[in-house]
Amino acid sequence: MRTERNLTRRLDRVFARLDREPERPAHIDVPRMSRHRVVLFSSTLAFYLAIVWAVITTSWLVRLDWRVMFFRPYQQWPEIHAFLDYYVVLGQRGPTAVMVAAWLGWRSWRQHTIRPLLTLAASLLLLNITVGAAKLGMGRLGPHYATVIGSNEMGLGGDIFPSGHTANAVVTWGILAYLASTPTARRWLSALSAVTSLGVGLTTVYLGTHWLSDVLLGWAAGLLILLALPWFEPLISKVEDALFALRDRLRARRRRSAPAPSAPLAPVALQPLGKVAEPAAATREPVGSARGARPPIHLAPGPHTTRSERTPVTPAGSRRPPHAADRLPRGASQAARP
Repeated sequence: MRTERNLTRRLDRVFARLDREPERPAHIDVPRMSRHRVVLFSSTLAFYLAIVWAVITTSWLVRLDWRVMFFRPYQQWPEIHAFLDYYVVLGQRGPTAVMVAAWLGWRSWRQHTIRPLLTLAASLLLLNITVGAAKLGMGRLGPHYATVIGSNEMGLGGDIFPSGHTANAVVTWGILAYLASTPTARRWLSALSAVTSLGVGLTTVYLGTHWLSDVLLGWAAGLLILLALPWFEPLISKVEDALFALRDRLRARRRRSAPAPSAPLAPVALQPLGKVAEPAAATREPVGSARGARPPIHLAPGPHTTRSERTPVTPAGSRRPPHAADRLPRGASQAARP
C-alpha cells in the first residue's frame, strides 16, 4: 500500500509540473542563419565537393582507400568484431529515428509544441533526398564488390558513396544538440554526437562495407544538413501553425456537433411501503362488470401450514360409550369411589 501511494504521489508531482509548462516556451531560441554558420556551411560544402572530385579523378584518396581495404582491419583486431557489429546499429536510420523520435515526442508533449518532431522530420527528409540522390547519381561499388584494383569503382550501379550510416548518425544524434535549450547542453550533445558519428563511420571501414572516402563524404553530408536547418525554420513554423489551426477547427466542429444535454427529469414522490396508492376513479371497474367479482378471502393471522405439517390433536378421554352397568339414571348422583 505504501509503495502504491508513493508512486501515485510521484506521478501527481510529475503531471503537476508538466501542467505548469508554458504553452509556447519562450526561453528556447530558434537557431538562425548567422554569419558564423554561413562560413561553416560554405567550408563544409567545399570539403564535400573536394572529396567528390578526388574520387572521380582517382587521386591519392582512392589509393588510400585500397590500402585500407587490403589492410583488412577486421582481421587485424578480430576481438572487437562482435561489439562493433552492435555498435554500427547507432547509424541505422530505422532504430535511431525511433529512439530520437520518442525523446522528441516527450519534449513536444511537455512543451506543448510540435517543433522538435517537425525539425526531425525535415532533417530526415533532407537526408533521404540529398544522400539518396548522391548515392544513385555516382553509383560507386563497395570494397566487397570491387572489380579493378586501383579504380574508383564509380558509375557501376553501387550505392555506398557517401556513407548512409555515417550521414544518418551525424543528423540523427546531432539534431539533439541542435534542439538543445541551453548552451551547456548544446555543447555536450554536440561533442557526444560527433564522437558517435565518428565511431560509426570508422566501424563501417573496419567491417569493410565502406571505403574511407565514403565515410568522409558521409560526415560532410550530415553536417551540411544540420547547418542548413535554420533556413527551413520559417517553413517549420508555418507548418506548426497550420497544424494547430487545424486542431482548433476540429475541436470547434466537435463541440458544435455534440448533442445538447437533456433536461433533468422531475422528481417522483415515493410513498411508504405500508401505504398503497389506490387507482384513480376512472380506472376502477364497476361492480357488475363482466368479470365475476370474487368474494374476499379472510385468512387468520399468522403463518399458515399445510395439512401434512399440522400436529395431530389427541382427544381428552375415551370415545367408547359407557357400559350398561356403569350407566346411572338421570338425576342420580354417582357414589364416590373408594
